[in-house]
Amino acid sequence: MAGARSPLFILILTVYLVAGGLYAFLTPAWQAPDEPAHYNYVRALATKTGFPQLKANCYNQTYLNQLTSRRFPPDMSINNICYEFHQPPLYYLLGMPVFVLTGGSLPVLRFLSMALLGGGVVVLAFFIGRTIFPARPAMAYGTMALVAFVPMHLTILSSINNDVLAELILAAILFILVQRLIQSPANDQTRRYFDNDWSLGILLGLGLGTKTTIYIAVPLVAIVLWWTSAKETSEHGGTVRDWRKLAHQAATIFGVALLIILPWFVRNAAIYGNLDILGLKRHSQIVVGQLRTVDYLAEVGWLAYLGDFISTTFHSFWGQFGWMAVPMDGRSYWLLTLLSLMALGGLVGFWWTMRSPGVVAPEDKLSIYQRHALALMAITISLMALVYLGYNAAFVQFQSRYLFPALIPLGIFFTLGLHEALSLRWKWWLATGLGIAFAWVIAASLFKGDLDKWAVLMTGLALLLAIGRALLSARYRLIPTAWLMTACYAALALLALVSPFWFIVPHLSP
Repeated sequence: MAGARSPLFILILTVYLVAGGLYAFLTPAWQAPDEPAHYNYVRALATKTGFPQLKANCYNQTYLNQLTSRRFPPDMSINNICYEFHQPPLYYLLGMPVFVLTGGSLPVLRFLSMALLGGGVVVLAFFIGRTIFPARPAMAYGTMALVAFVPMHLTILSSINNDVLAELILAAILFILVQRLIQSPANDQTRRYFDNDWSLGILLGLGLGTKTTIYIAVPLVAIVLWWTSAKETSEHGGTVRDWRKLAHQAATIFGVALLIILPWFVRNAAIYGNLDILGLKRHSQIVVGQLRTVDYLAEVGWLAYLGDFISTTFHSFWGQFGWMAVPMDGRSYWLLTLLSLMALGGLVGFWWTMRSPGVVAPEDKLSIYQRHALALMAITISLMALVYLGYNAAFVQFQSRYLFPALIPLGIFFTLGLHEALSLRWKWWLATGLGIAFAWVIAASLFKGDLDKWAVLMTGLALLLAIGRALLSARYRLIPTAWLMTACYAALALLALVSPFWFIVPHLSP
């Protein structure tokens, strides 16, 4: 694909590998969410016969609290932490030969997982962005950079966790689905990579054998099959659906996927009983002591609950390290808040512009195929958000890492919104928004009685730059929008590179 060998593509991927290596080798042992349980799954496959079973003694909340509070001291064993033994086996089977060859080296397992699997996620982020926006390379590079440089995402990709393989497989499925939706001459050379029903069925089956959070791929595939089965007709300008083709594609894709995962479902039903084909009922039975949402609501009330939910979800998306014990500093969060608000405001502006075709430049107009692809990205985010909300309906799990399978779609919309917000047509709206943010910082500081100097400085500087750019844009040729976006993502990359030294090593080392 064009651009995949460009210097910027290579630079982003190289910086990702360097940053990922820092997280893999500098993060103290087991200081990533659920890492001991995932590691023990790999060890069980490598040292025992058959697949492990989830049993009652696999979870001890009191012991876990002691381990995390004491930062996993050497005198406390992690061997009995096995509450992830209900997970589908594919990731752990891939890790088993590495475990055997390296003697179970945690850093090597982490690094290879990050480089080979996580690197694939980063590369596919570029491919998906490039396929949707073939004439706007900034969208592909921006999406790739966001996926590569979110510090918390790097933490997850650089740990022993089946999330990384789940993300890779879902990204591959999304890439194929987007290729099927984008049907323009500019993409004829790229839309056939692995694009057939058998390969899609195999990928879907492998996804079902990796992690239940990406079971959203099933409705995503069904939606795209439905969309692509409709063809326009000349008569009355309507559409006709090719039911025979739709049935054949659905039978092939879902049939292949079912054949792959069916033995695992049968095995679980036989072991856990009650048609517990996913092992989730058994898991719920053994995680005694984990804080449940109903108990937390009774303790703090709805208002405090929603406040904690929103703030912790935001913080843990960008970076809250260890077992949610080490947040980043307020300066980092405020800078990320400004970027997020800019991207959100830009998305609103983009939506408003698309609703006014007369003001859209020809090069910015979206084809019907691009609209379908963006709709698919939005549906992916919505389904992943529903999974996240459903999990939190039962347990207090304000951990945005559960949203990371949808990070590529989020990255596409984030980049699209940021590009729109930084474009000159919204220059005064950007300045106004930053002015409101600046007033908010001042008012909040006065209310607390403590001036947040860093927030005032960062917001004030951004406001001055926005006003200066708006005033000078009529008379001078200024820095292109793409360069400003590059500066934003370069700042995110710098934050990713320094986070192990600022937050992880100082606060999580035993």
